[in-house]
Amino acid sequence: MPNTSEVMLHVNGTPHRLTLDNRTTVLDALREHLDLTGPKKGCDHGQCGACTVLADGRRANSCLMLAVAHSGARITTIEGLSGGGTDGLHPLQQAFLDRDAFQCGYCTPGQICSAVGVVAEAAGGHPSQVTGADGPPPGRPVPLTADEIRERMSGNICRCAAYPHIVAAVEDVAGRAGGTEAAAS
Repeated sequence: MPNTSEVMLHVNGTPHRLTLDNRTTVLDALREHLDLTGPKKGCDHGQCGACTVLADGRRANSCLMLAVAHSGARITTIEGLSGGGTDGLHPLQQAFLDRDAFQCGYCTPGQICSAVGVVAEAAGGHPSQVTGADGPPPGRPVPLTADEIRERMSGNICRCAAYPHIVAAVEDVAGRAGGTEAAAS
C-alpha cells in the first residue's frame, strides 16, 4: 500500500514493528494499534496535554507526533512508568495518590508523564520563563518552586481544577534528593 510505512516504536521497553498509514500519530498508534489507553485524546491539537508521553526521555504531545517521523523512538506511557508493575509505583504516581491530585482522572496520565519530564528538565538545569536571569548558572539544577511547577505544567489542562494538589505532588517528589529521584526513574 503506497500510503503506509513500516515503523518501529519501542514502547515501555518493548519493540513494536507496525505498518501504519503515514498520517497516523503516535497517540493513535498507541491507542488503536497497541491498546494502550493511558494517553488520552483530548483536543487533538497539542493544547490540553492529555496525550503527553515521554519520547526519548522528553515529554511530548503524542497527538502532534507522526509515528513515521518517530520510528525508532523510545516511548514511555503512564503504563510503563512503574516498570510494568513489578517495581511498585513511580514516585510521581504515588505522590498523585498521596496528594489526591486528580478527580475524574482523564488528564492524570498526561499530567504524571509531564511531571516526570518537568522534574528531569529542572534537574538537568533547563530554565523556564519563571527561572529568569537570577536562576542558577547554566547546567545547574533549577529548584522547583510552586511557580516553576505551575509554569512548566501549564501545557497540561485539568478541567476538574486539581492544580493545587498536582503542584503539591510534584513538589513532594522534586524535594526528594534535589529532584533527581523522579528523573532517574
